[in-house]
This record gives sequence, structure tokens and C-alpha cells, in this order.
Amino acid sequence: MEPGEALTTAAQIAMALAGFAGVVVAFRSKSLHEWSQRDKFRLWLLLGNALVPLFDCFFGMFLMTIKPTPLCIWNWCSGFSLLLGFPFGFLTWRRLSELGPTVIKNMGAYRYLFYMLGILGTAVGLLQVYNALVSGVFSFFYAAVIFPLAIGTLQFALMILLPPHTSET
Repeated sequence: MEPGEALTTAAQIAMALAGFAGVVVAFRSKSLHEWSQRDKFRLWLLLGNALVPLFDCFFGMFLMTIKPTPLCIWNWCSGFSLLLGFPFGFLTWRRLSELGPTVIKNMGAYRYLFYMLGILGTAVGLLQVYNALVSGVFSFFYAAVIFPLAIGTLQFALMILLPPHTSET
């Protein structure tokens, strides 16, 4: 698959995932402002893991319109991905810190999945640093697009399958 096709497909998936966030909000029995902090955090993860890769795809598609295509296009895309991904990761960590450590303890077996995905996300971030500074390979940049889409899809499934939390955390 050519990079343009791959980015277009990923952008379509990201748009669908962002749309699913609206479906989740619409079908909950309470207003968004009445949700627990934990459920709002889940919605934050769902939206962020859809919008960050969407903007990454848009940036990559924009750069592909430049003729002749720059040789360092994937370096620039990885740098842009870092510029979007780092603030999202920082704000996510901050929101999680505000929820407190009991939230992670109450996740049960899901907390191990949470930790594993955090480690993989860090590895993808480091791969973007390497790609931005050294290699400039499409597949490394595409990892920064696909990984959050997979996490967003998992988050959507969890929001649908797990019941809403009634406590404030």
C-alpha cells in the first residue's frame, strides 16, 4: 500500500472513531457534565486517540502534495507527530494524576494492560524521535498513527462494554 493510501485510510478510521465518541455521549443516560471524572477521562482518551492521528494524517497528506516530494517528508511528519503527541500525553498524565492512584488500583486486571500500553506508547514516541532525527522512514511514522487508533478503538470498546461509574473518581 502506498503512503498516501495508508494515510487516507487511517484518516477515515480516525474520523469514524471521533464520531463514535459522539455516539457514546448520546447514548449515555446522563448529561456529559454529570459523568464521573473517570468516565470523562475515558472520553478524553477516546477523542485524543482519534484526533492526534487524524491531524498526523492530514499533515502527511499535505506534505505529499508538494511537488517534488521532499526527501525528508517522514522526518517532518514524525516531528509533527511529536509536537501533537507530547502535549496530549502530558495532559493525559496530568488528568490521570488528578484522578488519584486508587483509580488505577480499582482497574483490576485492566491496569496491567494500561501499563503495557503506556510502555508501548513510550516506545512509539521514542521511535518518532529516532525517525525525526535519523531515519525518515514512513513505517516508523505510520506507527505513530496506527498505535493511538488501536488504543482509541480499545477505549471505545471499554466505554461501551463497561458500565458507567457512579462514584466521583
